[in-house]
Amino acid sequence: MVETILTKEMMELGAVLVRKLDEYGLTPDAALWLYFPEEEQWKLVVAESTLDTLGPKKIYRKIQQILADSAEELTGLSLEDVSLTKPDAPIIALFRAAIRTGPGISGIRFKNNVINGTLIEDAYIYRLN
Repeated sequence: MVETILTKEMMELGAVLVRKLDEYGLTPDAALWLYFPEEEQWKLVVAESTLDTLGPKKIYRKIQQILADSAEELTGLSLEDVSLTKPDAPIIALFRAAIRTGPGISGIRFKNNVINGTLIEDAYIYRLN
């Protein structure tokens, strides 16, 4: 799903995936769609605290399993749309400087804003703990 515009479908699919991640015991510290202008595409960035202990392969496998188990609900979303990162990654820390959502699933559009001198072209935030 390579898109230059964040669609309503993408926003809904992201929320479903975050909910499924919670159900499967991953509970990401942060989850958001982020637009990467240099690539002209959106990525669903997931910051997972178990990345260091489980490793990216295991987490990506779990996400792939969730996508397979929930194929009907998550049609249109693929593993290529998801990017894992650590909760202390610079981009996540940058967002945390401006926004905190708590553990639930929010829907905050963050467009054409600057945080600490860094331009955020576009993002849609579900969670920033």
